[in-house]
Amino acid sequence: MRGSGIRLAGVVIVIAAITAACVPDPPLARGPNPTLTVNTLVSNLDHPWDIAFSPAGNAMVYDERAGNMWARPFPTGSPVLLGNVATLQTSPPFFVNHELGLTGLAFDPKFQSNHYLYACLATNVDVRIVRFTTNLAAGSLAIDRPIATWTPVNTEFGYHMGCRIRFRPTINPPQLIVGTGDGFVGTAPQDLHVLAGKVLCITRDGDPCSSNPGVTNPSLDIDDRIVSWGHRNVQGIALLPKNDQYGIGYSIEHGTDCDDEINRLVPGNFGWNPDDGAGGYDQSHPMTGPGGIPAVWSSGCPTYAPSGGTFVFGTQWKGWNHALVVALLKSRELYVVFLDDGNGSTWLGTTWAMDSFGYRMRSAVQGPDGNLYVSTDNGSGTDVIFQVIPS
Repeated sequence: MRGSGIRLAGVVIVIAAITAACVPDPPLARGPNPTLTVNTLVSNLDHPWDIAFSPAGNAMVYDERAGNMWARPFPTGSPVLLGNVATLQTSPPFFVNHELGLTGLAFDPKFQSNHYLYACLATNVDVRIVRFTTNLAAGSLAIDRPIATWTPVNTEFGYHMGCRIRFRPTINPPQLIVGTGDGFVGTAPQDLHVLAGKVLCITRDGDPCSSNPGVTNPSLDIDDRIVSWGHRNVQGIALLPKNDQYGIGYSIEHGTDCDDEINRLVPGNFGWNPDDGAGGYDQSHPMTGPGGIPAVWSSGCPTYAPSGGTFVFGTQWKGWNHALVVALLKSRELYVVFLDDGNGSTWLGTTWAMDSFGYRMRSAVQGPDGNLYVSTDNGSGTDVIFQVIPS
């Protein structure tokens, strides 16, 4: 049961650990659920898609799908508008429609010296990762250059842009992991010469990572930036510390009417192939087709529409320490996934962390203070960023 003490007017909400019989506790030997205190940190936003913290831990940057990019001193301070990418990305022009717009964010690991900030955005001809330079204190933003561009982009309906970006921690030279959507084009996920419907690994300049399949095996007929293919709409990338027992981490992916997925970040084909053979897009195909790498977790039917996710670390998280927390759009919850304690190839259970009081959840990011920061996705200036404090 949820605890009492919900005070929306005071923007402080206390949620007791969930103990209802229909919702599992953490697996045995993990310890109890934490109690969560939820604060509304930022309000009056419109589709804030992602949150990123500076490597020094003194700034939080967040964006809005229509193009605004904001910086807020961390842990306290007033937000500063860095700029709107529509005024910067003019050729080809920035484009917003449904899922298209300004999406994933990532700080360069050497931000203090190079001032690079990366973002996914859509134009009217492609999806691209753009490297910006910024002065957070002064509120400035400028395009340095695009480091990757790809098609297809579905401008008619705005479907399946994906594009979550995360730098692997403690890896040198830096590696940027990218999850893309298939652009709602049936041939894209299995086409090894396009970047849509893929997971990529690139450097800060957009070059392939040295461990990518096409680099280690030059005989493969594959774009060297691709790590895995056969993906539908990758909405989340959750990475782990270097040499963690689970490996690199996981991708989080939208299913059709069934089978949202969490997949290990390993090379290979994850099996999504909506090509109907006549130039169309067949949604009835299975998420993991014949020969595809099985998902670690799958929702079954119906789907939850998982988006951004993060691992949470720290004893304050109690039984959720080292669990994967995923923001859900359709069911408007945070979902806690307990993965196998051996190699991460199976899952042990799940639980609901908190409901969102009517909000669709878009992103979940652990901050430098160990707390969780969650953006919502309702639109029309009603969105917020929550701070979730465990105890």
